[in-house]
Parts: sequence; C-alpha cells; structure tokens
Amino acid sequence: MNNMYASLRRFFLLDPDVTFLNHGSFGATPHPVFEKYQEWQRLLEKEPVEFLGRRASEFLAQARQSIAPELGCKPDDFTFVTNATTGMNVVIHSLPLTSDDEVLTTNHEYGAVDKTWQFYSRQKGFKIVRARFSLPIDSQEKWLEELWRHVTPKTRVISLSHITSPTALIFPVEKVTERAKQEGILTIIDGAHAPGQIPLNLEKLDPDFYTGNFHKWVCAPKGAGFLYVRSEYHSMIQPLVVSWGYDNPSSQRSTFLDYTEWWGTRDISAFLSVPEAYHFLKVHHWDEVRQQCHQLLKDTCKELQTYLGAEPVATDPDIWNAQMLSLKIPNLHPKDIPEVSRKLWETYRIEVPLIEWEGSSLIRISLQAYNRWEDIKKLENALQNLLSSSSMQGE
Repeated sequence: MNNMYASLRRFFLLDPDVTFLNHGSFGATPHPVFEKYQEWQRLLEKEPVEFLGRRASEFLAQARQSIAPELGCKPDDFTFVTNATTGMNVVIHSLPLTSDDEVLTTNHEYGAVDKTWQFYSRQKGFKIVRARFSLPIDSQEKWLEELWRHVTPKTRVISLSHITSPTALIFPVEKVTERAKQEGILTIIDGAHAPGQIPLNLEKLDPDFYTGNFHKWVCAPKGAGFLYVRSEYHSMIQPLVVSWGYDNPSSQRSTFLDYTEWWGTRDISAFLSVPEAYHFLKVHHWDEVRQQCHQLLKDTCKELQTYLGAEPVATDPDIWNAQMLSLKIPNLHPKDIPEVSRKLWETYRIEVPLIEWEGSSLIRISLQAYNRWEDIKKLENALQNLLSSSSMQGE
C-alpha cells in the first residue's frame, strides 16, 4: 500500500496536511481529470451559445456512448444528473403511487433519500415500510429473508442502496431484483457509492431504476452522476424541471432523455469529464488499487477492533465491504459525537465522519489510492486520546 501511495498520491489535489479518510462523501479528483474538466469549462466560456445552444446534446451523447460500457447498459438508457439524490428524486417524483401502495426500504438508507420518500408519501399517501436486520449481518440469504418478511400484497416498490451510506455495506441487490421481478415489484437502487468501487453491469443486475455518482469513486469532478431507467419505463419518467424538452414533437429520442437532459442553463463540464476519469482509472490499473485498498480496510478493521473495541456492522468484509467500512465505537456516546468530530478536525486534522445511527456511534472510514497505514495509526491514536479523556467519559 505504501508503494501505491507513493505513486498515486501525487495525482490528487488534497491538502497534504490533512489525513483524508472520507473519500466516500464527495470523492477527490486527480489533476489530469481536473485539467480536462477545466478544458471543457474554457471551451464553454469561449463560445457559450455554440457550446450550450448548438452542441450540448452532441457532447452529452458522445459522453454517454463512452461511459455506457463501464455501466453495462445502452447509451440511451441513462442520463446525466448532478448527483444520486437528484436521480432518486426524478424517479420517486414520477412513480404513480397511491394510498393503497407500500414502499419497502431499510433503516440503512441515505438521509436525503429517506426525506424524499417522506415528502412524496405525505403528498400521495403511500406507506413507507423500513426493514431492520439482525446485527452483525452475516448471511446474504438471512438478510434477504429478513427483508422479504416485510413484503406484502401492497408492496409496489423496493428501494435499496447498493452500498449503504451510514453503514458502508454492499447489499446483495441482484438477489432482490431477481425476486422482485418474479413478484411484479419495481426496484429502485441508490448506487451513490457503487461506480468505481465495485464492478457494475446494469443489464446483468437488472434493476428497473438505478442512480449513482461519478464524482465519488470514479473520481470525476463534483456534480457528475447518472440515472438509468429500463427502456420499458422511459415513458413513466416525468420532468422534475419542466423545460424545452417537454412536449417536443420534432424529437427523435425518448421522452426520458428529452425530459432530463436540458433543465435550463447549467455547466455540463463535469458530465463531459467522466470519460477522462474512467481513462485515468484504467491507465493506473484501478482493479489492483481497489484490491489494495480493500486489504488496508481489512487490516484497519482488525486494528480498531483490537485497540478501540470497535464492532463491525457485518461479519465478513470480503462479502459486505469494498473500500468503505463502518464500525461501532461502544465507549463513544452519541451525544459526544459533535465534540469528538470537532477535535478530530481541529486538533488532529483528520477528516472522517462520526455518525449517530440507530442509537449507536459509528465511524465510517473510506480508503482510496492516496491512503496508507500511517493514516490509520494517526486515527487510532487520536481516538484513543479523545475517548480516554475525562470529558468523553462523562466525569
């Protein structure tokens, strides 16, 4: 890992004085990709009307054509969105749900998506059902059984993360999509953390709707995400922002692309830079990078279990984790999270999220090519000092 760190850390623009263990929040972009992003921005500013008014659709189509093999889908089955939350909003906004329907999700979902479901539930009257799982999670089969206990004749939609945000778990969504199709239930997958962290083949995974981010683990510029919709559901998608693509009789495309591509004036440079981000990953053998990050993650799990008494949310990181890991910290009370977070940043310059989840205190560690074992030891020492202080013990 140290050899990898030495060769790849130099590409990232991160502050060298910060121990950055939070790639999962917003990602980090290497300078060759960032330079391509700025090239697109300069081209836009050189002639804005030519760029946006006459060539934007052409540029976006070329980018989709380049990216489609990375996602394992057809170019016209996905559109660019600024982030996965926006993609989820587009889908949830479009669903024809009523007060007779139920939506099944879990208690591991991203907070903004939970709020989106709450918002539309209050508007349309459908019921939200949240599955909870026995911890630590061990068997995928047991996980699926516990999820399916909440399926009823009223279940119309199952909405899951591919990799969860608070608990950093890889859910076996392919098992869910297969079973859901047999029972006529729509599947919506929030893949915010999946592209670039785990292999992705949407046609094989076969969800009805899937949204993800490029700016996290693909390392594209901020504000680059996508929404995939199975072709048979293109006509279901309604515009979240009504603009020129609506009711366009001269269009030769599906309404899905017309409704989602043009939302008024916006900088699409981040979208157009995604092919360069995938190129960077290929050139630098990212499959090996991911494997080394995963090994460092397993070593981190053992280290923090041994010296902090931390408890993993799932039993086997080879099954449930890739480059992210969440651990319970038993001797950190949730009320002390803000103070410990502040001191980790202000005193130790460590960027890592502490999360209150289900009454427990979690630490979520995200590892990328620029991380090394010294980063983990610095975190461990900082936490030992903070958790042993009298203020954290309630004295």
